[in-house]
Amino acid sequence: MKKKIYLTESKRKTITFYLLISPWIIGFLAFVLGPMIISLFMSFTKWDLLTDPKWIGFDNYTKMFGDSLFYQSLKVTFVYSIFSVPLQLILSLAVAMLLNQINWGVKVFRTIYYIPVIVSGVAVMVLWSYIFNPEIGLINQVLKMVGIKGPGWIFDEDWAMTSLVVMSLWNIGGTVVIWLAGLAGVSKDLYESATLDGANKWQLFRFVTLPALSPTLFYNLIMGVIGALQTFNQAYIMTDGGPNNSTLFYNYYLWVNAFDNFEMGYASAMAWILFIIIIILTLIIFKSSSSWVYYESERK
Repeated sequence: MKKKIYLTESKRKTITFYLLISPWIIGFLAFVLGPMIISLFMSFTKWDLLTDPKWIGFDNYTKMFGDSLFYQSLKVTFVYSIFSVPLQLILSLAVAMLLNQINWGVKVFRTIYYIPVIVSGVAVMVLWSYIFNPEIGLINQVLKMVGIKGPGWIFDEDWAMTSLVVMSLWNIGGTVVIWLAGLAGVSKDLYESATLDGANKWQLFRFVTLPALSPTLFYNLIMGVIGALQTFNQAYIMTDGGPNNSTLFYNYYLWVNAFDNFEMGYASAMAWILFIIIIILTLIIFKSSSSWVYYESERK
């Protein structure tokens, strides 16, 4: 006679938990951790996709730090991040605060602002390529109507980066939604107390809204920095690196090495350098957050 095995409630819940998350674990191991380990190995090899990988140690990393285009791609990516991330945060917060004030049609406006997020990236790039066209583009046609000769935008070395920073503001809908969620969590009692103390609108924003939204700002800042450092589509579809490599983003240069030059080992090394840069910047933001991020649960 077989002995029955009885599971305690806690063991049953544990088994259920691991069964439910097993698809994620399998996906993570197969499509994230596995490829990361392989790419780390490949970064120490010379591989052209056609022959077997050849172990060369740290040669790819040594070559990288002597590559002028590597430094140019880092410069372009950092410049883009420094300007686009703050502008996106400021504009998205302004839009969110405006949407938070209206009492009618708020769902419609939220949908309108969020639509660009779900539109195909390629379609958006093609659209903006036409908008920035110096001859037939919408912007220069409008400027021409008021007697102003428009610049070359993405076709001009001096304006290419500015063009892409401006275009990045098109995609603030996702950040707006997150700001709105943060604004919904701000206690009205704080506003009422500050108003009774004589605070004006600017003081309410500076000393009530911003501190209450600091956890939301913390999240949006980290996601914005990570997203900006991984910019690729604009350079690949719109500018092809730009005139005189003015929009040679890091990820685009990585792609060129991998699939144009067939230097997969070098590209893998570049990917790991980018990963380290993102980790360092994220840790810096986390480390600094204790001085500017406010959590209501921390109040005495």
